[in-house]
Amino acid sequence: MKILVTGGSGYIGSHTCIELIKAGYQVVVVDNLCNSSIESLKRIENLYSCKIPFHKQDVRNQEAMRSIFDQYNFDGVIHFAGLKAVGDSVSMPIEYYSSNVGGAIALMEVMKEQNCRALVFSSSATVYGDPHKVPIKEDFPLSVANPYGRSKLVIEDFLRDVFISENSWSIGLLRYFNPVGAHNSGIIGEDPRNTPNNLMPYISQVAIGNLEKLRVFGGDYNTPDGTGVRDYIHVVDLAKGHVKALQVLKNKSQLMTVNLGSGQGYSVLDVIKAFEEASGIKIPYEVVSRRAGDVSTCYADPSYALEILGWSAEYKLNQMCEDSWRWQSMNPNGY
Repeated sequence: MKILVTGGSGYIGSHTCIELIKAGYQVVVVDNLCNSSIESLKRIENLYSCKIPFHKQDVRNQEAMRSIFDQYNFDGVIHFAGLKAVGDSVSMPIEYYSSNVGGAIALMEVMKEQNCRALVFSSSATVYGDPHKVPIKEDFPLSVANPYGRSKLVIEDFLRDVFISENSWSIGLLRYFNPVGAHNSGIIGEDPRNTPNNLMPYISQVAIGNLEKLRVFGGDYNTPDGTGVRDYIHVVDLAKGHVKALQVLKNKSQLMTVNLGSGQGYSVLDVIKAFEEASGIKIPYEVVSRRAGDVSTCYADPSYALEILGWSAEYKLNQMCEDSWRWQSMNPNGY
């Protein structure tokens, strides 16, 4: 089966390409490289002695996308392409809606023309907003606090409407919690541009010496140690969830919404301690005021993923930290 991976040279996309290749799929990547590096795909090709056809293109360019679809005759699409920084989305909402919502609409129009009806969409646990309780189930109320999260929810609503109008589609909405870690080879990993927005790459950059200290946003939450609690999931587990979703979607026309998380909540201080143990390096940090829009506690109930996909997270926090540190120490300046 030929699978198009949009945004496939990015952090989650590149790890998903590996799992698709290992599962026997033929992978083609489209990415405009606005927030990623082609080097990730080159390294995968070297590691697995394969060739990944790559097209530097924006999914909003429908003429170019039609040409790519004509060339390959895809069996399905995994759609990662989009902008993802919460803070940037607040200051650049037009760009975020154009890229994320506009990109999804343009892609679906081409898929419909080409009669390619299987889609796995990269959504986010941000669509739950500040949950009324934990763990979070897929049927919880949806609420968003920033343009990034709202763009994900708008796309979800759009895809639900598409399925209602034509139930010949097979669509998977995968809501990620907090992806961390890296491939155990250390050759690919998370390579943020500028100062990282997420905890694990920030800690990694402090450990390698690129940043002076970690800022912990909020020490007065109603949690065991006062810092925010999140569900961290190894990016390889997350990638395997996409393969499982593709396998389930090919069996029948359906729309499924699935949480991909570990089901375990860890505080910021838990992660710092685990990373220090994994790396042998003390992580200096300071607790600063809360960040607008952050919630106290957020972790998944992953039971539906096990039921419908036969999938559950396997990696524990210590392995996530070990793999993150291996990537960072082998690639101190990223790609």
